Amino acid sequence: MAGGRVTAAHPAGRAPLRVAAAQVTAIPGDLAGNARTAARSIAEAADRGVHLVVFPELSLCGYDVGLLRDDIARCAVEAGGDPLDIVAEACRTHRVVAVVGGCRRRADGWAIGALVIGADGRPAAAYDKRHLDRDERELFVPGRADCLVEVRGWRLGLGVCYDASFPEHARALALAGADAYLCPSAFTTGDSDHRRGVYFPARALENTCYVLFANFAGSHGNWEFAGRSAVYAPDGRVLADAGTGPGLAVADLDDAVLRRHRDALRMLTDRAAPAPPPAAVPVPAG
Repeated sequence: MAGGRVTAAHPAGRAPLRVAAAQVTAIPGDLAGNARTAARSIAEAADRGVHLVVFPELSLCGYDVGLLRDDIARCAVEAGGDPLDIVAEACRTHRVVAVVGGCRRRADGWAIGALVIGADGRPAAAYDKRHLDRDERELFVPGRADCLVEVRGWRLGLGVCYDASFPEHARALALAGADAYLCPSAFTTGDSDHRRGVYFPARALENTCYVLFANFAGSHGNWEFAGRSAVYAPDGRVLADAGTGPGLAVADLDDAVLRRHRDALRMLTDRAAPAPPPAAVPVPAG
């Protein structure tokens, strides 16, 4: 017996959506400069026929915990502010949707935000990271709601970095109808990079959805970032990989491919209803 409910899929025949995970190098605290970097990436993506570009976590201010501790207000990103205006103008000029990252001021504190700018240059949606890692809990409050946007008929769920460590986060979005999971991130070299290589193909395969993972290139804030921004197919295979330097990972979300994988891999529809917590059964041991 399947548990829960899967939101009905879109009718077949949607045009492919060309997407890009933008791998950029940020300068901590230089919001205008980082916004100009994003604008150049948007222009490059548009030249390659891209409809949607996803940037790393806190892409407009850089992921620098020291800077955030000292002057988090310096990293604020708000609609109508200069950094977003630069990105908005690029989106409007090139008719591209962008997901950029920055600190969002809320009534109860600061949040790590992923902001969606439409191809008309207007803010369309915002998602606040729900799962906060250790240092982040000292500085930020967690988001309270998930976010699903629709671009050219494609439903796209938003996560940020550590959210992808929790399978139920992407699963809830897939059950709500997400065709893809967009995950701005800040994964570093070493153990963090190992986890990066496990999480994102797993989230794609177990939910039979596309996954866009956007990471930084280079270093800042005493961190060496791992790069490897990528687009994953609904069976977990890599469709595009940006390597370790600045660049774009570009791929098409294809309706026929998505339907083929979901017909063959039925984890969303065949999952069992939740079981009650089990009691441990004593087993004699020698």
